[in-house]
Amino acid sequence: MGAETLLKNGEARVQLDPKVPVILGLQPAALIDHVARVDGSLFDQIPGERGGSIPVAMEELEHILSELKRHVLASADDSSPMKTMAGGSVANTIRGLSSGFGVNCGMIGAYGDDEQGQLFACNMNTSGVNVSRLRNKKGPTAQCVCLVDAFGNRTMRPCLATAVKVQGDELTKGDFSGSKWLVMRFGAFNLEVIQAAIRIAKQQGVFVSLDLASFEMVRNFRVPLQQLLESGDIDLCFANEDEATELLRGEGNAHPEAAVEYLSKYCRWAVVTLGSNGCIAKHGEEIVQVPAIGEAKAVDATGAGDLFASGFLYGLVKGLSLEECCKVGSCSGGSVIRSLGGEVTPENWQWMYKQMQRKGLSLPDIRN
Repeated sequence: MGAETLLKNGEARVQLDPKVPVILGLQPAALIDHVARVDGSLFDQIPGERGGSIPVAMEELEHILSELKRHVLASADDSSPMKTMAGGSVANTIRGLSSGFGVNCGMIGAYGDDEQGQLFACNMNTSGVNVSRLRNKKGPTAQCVCLVDAFGNRTMRPCLATAVKVQGDELTKGDFSGSKWLVMRFGAFNLEVIQAAIRIAKQQGVFVSLDLASFEMVRNFRVPLQQLLESGDIDLCFANEDEATELLRGEGNAHPEAAVEYLSKYCRWAVVTLGSNGCIAKHGEEIVQVPAIGEAKAVDATGAGDLFASGFLYGLVKGLSLEECCKVGSCSGGSVIRSLGGEVTPENWQWMYKQMQRKGLSLPDIRN
């Protein structure tokens, strides 16, 4: 049975067959994150700018992992200074929607026939995510080292080149049928599968959400990104402040407000997150700016934008106002930075619910 759409305040609110994921995440390659708090000297030994995300070869990934023990920082807040978990921006968002907000979610992608692949599928399934659309393939699963400095800022070094991933011609209408939203992350090396997913999603009446990934991705692949945005097929776009600035670099108005205006020309919802300064969002003629949660203690910024997206999307499927969507996103984004890694702990979900109550937001009806 497909979607039945109701209208609330002129916006679509969805009622779906409970067996069909309301929100799907497309992450072509399953990914395992190795997250560690490290001292600053390690950053001098790895390629690329500090604070960004640059792909590395398996040899470089193994070298970084071998160096971690000498540079790891102990933390009073975590029993382990290093965590290994299912990762990737889309996986973080989908897992948060499922485990923290009780939204029926599924993942589309592929994982390898190795220990990391099994860990990814198990972690997502344990979080309540429907993994029936994940393809198991022969080959390695992608991995990423997430280095967190003493200030909670993270530097990503993913190893993706040889990893198995789903291809565009493997996607079917059945993957998308009956769902409401498709969540994706921009990636120049995944353009073929992204475009195929968008094409089928639009045929099936599914809204499309796109995250801009990283300032390096925007800088190095601005033209294909702009073509994707200007196609009009992206309904919701998330960018952080660095990505927003990079998107308009050289045009004399490279600031978040201008980026929101640019994105809103092509996307129904445009959101720029501003870290400790909250976020700016626009939908139609409405623009809102919502502050961050002041009580959020930043241990690790990994997943902050991903979990903000979880809260914002939860608000959309529940028919909340633009400002309320931003407030929920602020609460969920604040919850993940309180501990290491992109997965919110049970204690921090409880912290988030308290923040939502304080803001007068109704709590999610979590399924058992």
